[in-house]
Amino acid sequence: MINNLYENILNNVDIRQSLSALRQDIKEASAKSRLQKLVAENPDHITNLLGNEDAKSRKNAALLMGDLELSAFYEPLFAGYEAESTLFVKSAYLEALSHFDCSDHLGWLRKHLEILTSMEIPPENKKHIDAQIRELSRILIAIEGPQKHTFSGFRQKFHCILLTNRLHKDITEDQITDGTLQDFHAGVMVTTENIEELLSIRTYSELLLVIPGTTTCPRDPRAAAQAIADSKLLDLLKNSHREPAPFYFRINVKGKLPLSAKSDFTKKLSSELERQTNRELLNTTSHYELELRLIENKKGTFNLLIKLNTLPDDRFAYRKASVAASMKPVNAALLVELARDYMIPDAQILDPFCGVATLLIERQMVVKGNTSYGIDAFPEAIERAKINTEAAGQIIHFVNKSCFQFTHDYLFDEIFTDMPFETGHKSDDEIYEIYE
Repeated sequence: MINNLYENILNNVDIRQSLSALRQDIKEASAKSRLQKLVAENPDHITNLLGNEDAKSRKNAALLMGDLELSAFYEPLFAGYEAESTLFVKSAYLEALSHFDCSDHLGWLRKHLEILTSMEIPPENKKHIDAQIRELSRILIAIEGPQKHTFSGFRQKFHCILLTNRLHKDITEDQITDGTLQDFHAGVMVTTENIEELLSIRTYSELLLVIPGTTTCPRDPRAAAQAIADSKLLDLLKNSHREPAPFYFRINVKGKLPLSAKSDFTKKLSSELERQTNRELLNTTSHYELELRLIENKKGTFNLLIKLNTLPDDRFAYRKASVAASMKPVNAALLVELARDYMIPDAQILDPFCGVATLLIERQMVVKGNTSYGIDAFPEAIERAKINTEAAGQIIHFVNKSCFQFTHDYLFDEIFTDMPFETGHKSDDEIYEIYE
């Protein structure tokens, strides 16, 4: 198939379609390698297509050149971008160039980004100019890396939402000594000038921030960008970090929007937000420090929250390894808090279904025990439990066997475990036997 399609291009037959089909075929590594060898014999066969009279053929040719990543295509793509007059094709050249190390053209890239971001853009051209800005930004981030920001706002006022188990919100509330609590259906809402206290609490899954004075944004991407740009978000970011803007963000839309509509909304909102903040907010999917979380509400607008990845969160840093059935650390921490009054210091502790040891590790962090034993029939879980235990700086004795086969010279003070439940692998009778 590769040879036939390439032959079509050499014979000037169905060029646009053949280029598109080649791009699909070379997603498989061996096919890509075969085409690279064919093209490398005479790269001009593809490079010359950048002068084709059909704009879509030029676009497909540029994208294929990027996919193939042959060094012979590097300079022609730069030249082709500057010579190209059709706007929807120009971003394809930049997308292709993102496959190469463009560091020797750093000045050129900065210059073109500055030109695009400072020009007046007619509405009909906005989509295509935004696409170029997006690709240029990606290339520059790949070369220079994003500027990392250090959180320094430990004594500033923040309106925080701690996402918790809804049945046990009080467990988290009781650990907050400095702040004003408000009722919130999905967790705990607190206004505090001591966010450092919150960072040590182990019973919430996520800490999100409310932008002061801005709790919702419209469904229209331009209006939503305007609302966010006009909010106090940038003030919050600048006042709580040592380094200056730009800040790198991604958008996470939660709701019933179809995937295609969600993707389109996200792309338009990101481009518009960059523009309306004079690029003090920059969109990236891989190096973001800030997640804008838009949650669809019953009114047809979005509730707006932010998650700061610059906030240090090493609560569960010991969890280096897991298996599919592993308990989430935050759930283990909650169980430990619920059992706190029943635990005794210097106890002999047994977890007969220990998995990767999360529950035993969390138990030891709250009330220091004496000797802990973890049993599990799954060898991989035991090996990963050892990794986590070492990372936590604890000592746990592990036994890889069924708990029914385990014997010991003395009794334990506590059995602390997450009991098995009915699954596709265990029947009701097996579960009842374990409980008996």
